[in-house]
Amino acid sequence: GSQQNRASRRKNYQRKNRDGKKAREEGSQQKDRGKTTSTKDQKESKNKEKKTTKRGKEGENKQKKDRKNSTSSTSSNSSDEESLSEEELAMLKEQVEQKKKLISTMRNKPWRMVKKLSVLREAQDFVEKFEGALGKGKGKKLYAYKMMMAKKWVKFKRDFENFKTQCIPWEMKIKEVESHFGSSVASYFIFLRWMYGVNLVLFGLIFGLVIIPEVLMGMPYGSLPRKTVPRDEQATAMDFSVLWDFEGYIKYSALFYGYYNNQRTIGWLKYRLPMAYFMVGISIFGYSLMVVIRSMARNANESTADGDDDNFIFSWKMFTSWDYLIGNPETADNKFASITTSFKESIVDEQESNKDENIHLRRFLRVLANVLIICCLCGSGYLIYFVVKRSQTFSKMQNVGWYERNEVEIVMSLLGMFCPPLFETIAALENYHPRIGLKWQLGRIFALFLGNLYTFLLALMDDVNEKLAEEDVVKNITHWTLLGHQNSSAGNDSTVTPPPLDPADVPRGPCWETTVGIEFVRLTVSDILVTYITILVGDFIRACFVRFVNYCWCWDLEAGFPSYAEFDISGNVLGLVFNQGMIWMGSFYAPGLVGINVLRLLTSMYFQCWAVMSSNVPHARVFKASKSNNFYMGLLLLILFLSLLPVAYTIMSLPPSFDCGPFSGKKRMYDVIQETIELDFPLFVAKIFSYVANPGLIIPAILLMVLTIYYLNAVSKAYQRANAELRKKMQMQREEEKNKRNNKASTNPMLQDLEDLLTPSTKTESPPKQAEDKKIESPNGTSPVRKPGRGEVPAGSPMAGGRGAAFTPPAPVFVTQPRTLGLRAPYPGQPRPWGHPLGPVPGRGRGQPCY
Repeated sequence: GSQQNRASRRKNYQRKNRDGKKAREEGSQQKDRGKTTSTKDQKESKNKEKKTTKRGKEGENKQKKDRKNSTSSTSSNSSDEESLSEEELAMLKEQVEQKKKLISTMRNKPWRMVKKLSVLREAQDFVEKFEGALGKGKGKKLYAYKMMMAKKWVKFKRDFENFKTQCIPWEMKIKEVESHFGSSVASYFIFLRWMYGVNLVLFGLIFGLVIIPEVLMGMPYGSLPRKTVPRDEQATAMDFSVLWDFEGYIKYSALFYGYYNNQRTIGWLKYRLPMAYFMVGISIFGYSLMVVIRSMARNANESTADGDDDNFIFSWKMFTSWDYLIGNPETADNKFASITTSFKESIVDEQESNKDENIHLRRFLRVLANVLIICCLCGSGYLIYFVVKRSQTFSKMQNVGWYERNEVEIVMSLLGMFCPPLFETIAALENYHPRIGLKWQLGRIFALFLGNLYTFLLALMDDVNEKLAEEDVVKNITHWTLLGHQNSSAGNDSTVTPPPLDPADVPRGPCWETTVGIEFVRLTVSDILVTYITILVGDFIRACFVRFVNYCWCWDLEAGFPSYAEFDISGNVLGLVFNQGMIWMGSFYAPGLVGINVLRLLTSMYFQCWAVMSSNVPHARVFKASKSNNFYMGLLLLILFLSLLPVAYTIMSLPPSFDCGPFSGKKRMYDVIQETIELDFPLFVAKIFSYVANPGLIIPAILLMVLTIYYLNAVSKAYQRANAELRKKMQMQREEEKNKRNNKASTNPMLQDLEDLLTPSTKTESPPKQAEDKKIESPNGTSPVRKPGRGEVPAGSPMAGGRGAAFTPPAPVFVTQPRTLGLRAPYPGQPRPWGHPLGPVPGRGRGQPCY
């Protein structure tokens, strides 16, 4: 029976378990179905809410558009009615001011660029849209019109400034050269562009005031002997060899001095050509002097106003060199190369400032280098004087070859080509800083060119004196020839006017002014050809040879000999300065020489930029030429003064030719001024001019100018000393502030250690509230921390922390009997422990605690 009861109990228990499992499964399925239905209902409700919000937004946008259209239509139709209330206008004004302030401070916001641009566009649109609405009534349109015109004027000025920047010739070419070769090479091209602008102005003066009036209003070609090729030269006047020597038809053209007529007035305008020729010749030197001095003053102001700080050079270059407005990859590469080059320049400057050397050996080598260079200069001067004297003998001979005719130009060009590299080789002994070495090299080449030029002029003056002696004989022959022609025609028939003598048959004088002009033109043209051939052969063909033959050569041609050529800054700069000196001297005798120089500079810019970028490599010792432009201007000012002396000597001392040029028939060239004053001005002007020309007034005026220059120079030096002292004071003050900050940073830990070592009595007692807060209860509800006994360390003692804590023995621990393990009831508002519900006894859960 007991076994049957047990079996029945088991069966009932199994049935109950099966029924419970089935009920649980059905309940879980119903729950899942309820969940799916609830999630579907939630999704549908969310979609409905989204649709309603979209419809509401569309309705609001439509209402806003309608409001905008209505406001615009009402403002356009009724301008007299106020469209906004005073409160709305005040709010709108505040918003506009806020947007303007945001626009002005947008650059300082720590936002991303995308956010800056979007917010800036929104603010600008808002200001443009609502700024005109700040007016009331009839003044609304007028205010909007004024604001519109002000904005357009600002935009026009900005666009015009951009247009002026884009109109600067060859700006991108020079920037590209600067990015790859440094500022020293770019300074040459900037100087070349400046020279081109100066020569363009000079060409405009000569071409507009001298050449064009003579061509349009003067006597035509063939009407006068000075404008006609002689009879014995007409057969070969068009040969290339003759034209290449600037003889034949070129000699009797408007390119040279002898072509111009000496009539006081020409044409229906009564244009005074001799006076214009003289004044233009003087104004060329005056304008050049003014421009050079002005450029030097501007460069000096820029160099003093830069405020370059020598502290943290590399940090400034590292963090402030990049231009974040660059968007072109090629421009970015150029900027990267420019930054790299600037780092190289600064590194070279730092190395040179920290260099140690043997002073006595360095002085000996520098003296030796200067002696060798002086010997080279003396030898080149003697060679030029010998060649010029020899060319005078060749000019008197018949059937002279091409070399004999052009020996002077060839020798001067070869000296200008080979002496600068020789000077550079000798200068390697001196081991100067690259910037200082460049200035020494420029000075030596300048002395070479200037010595060659003045040697050439001295030898040419001997030739001029011989031609003046020859001119007296030719003058008598011409006079007797014309007199004999008139007598012969009068003897045949006295009633008939004699036929004029053919201008080609009239005996001619040597016309020494044209001869001097031809020599200057030859020198200029030969210098152009030698420069271009040197660049083509010495740079381009050399670079091609190194580039393509390096693969099959015995050694590395790029690293060893011959390697790629470096751009010769000193030689090219001095070539420009020397050539400009010849232009200033020769333009008085050959007015067309300035036009030739303009073409030369124009082609040099393109040709040399191409040669630099394709054939040259950057200098091994790159340096920054921040003040080289002013040094170039100083050399140019010196050669301008030295080129003025020969022209002034010929104007004041030598008599002009009797049968050519605008001053023929006068004793001196400056007599044209006295003639114009006497005939064209009132009598008192002539008296004033005579008083001003008195040496008794000129000498005191010159002395006064010298004293003024001395005073201004002394004042400028005093200002420079004061500026240097102020910089020193600022530097000292900056160093003192740095030392103070460093001392504070170093003394803070020491002061902390001293405070830790102080006794408790010296410390300030804490207030009672803080003392009460220090009484911390134990986490299990025990009493506050008891007072320290013998073994404990007081809280304020020096052994409590810091360095003394390591030497104190551990304090004994007082152990008390723990309380019962019953749990305390939580405070009001405090969460219950473990999240269990309260049991029948406070602090207990279900059942009794198990000990």
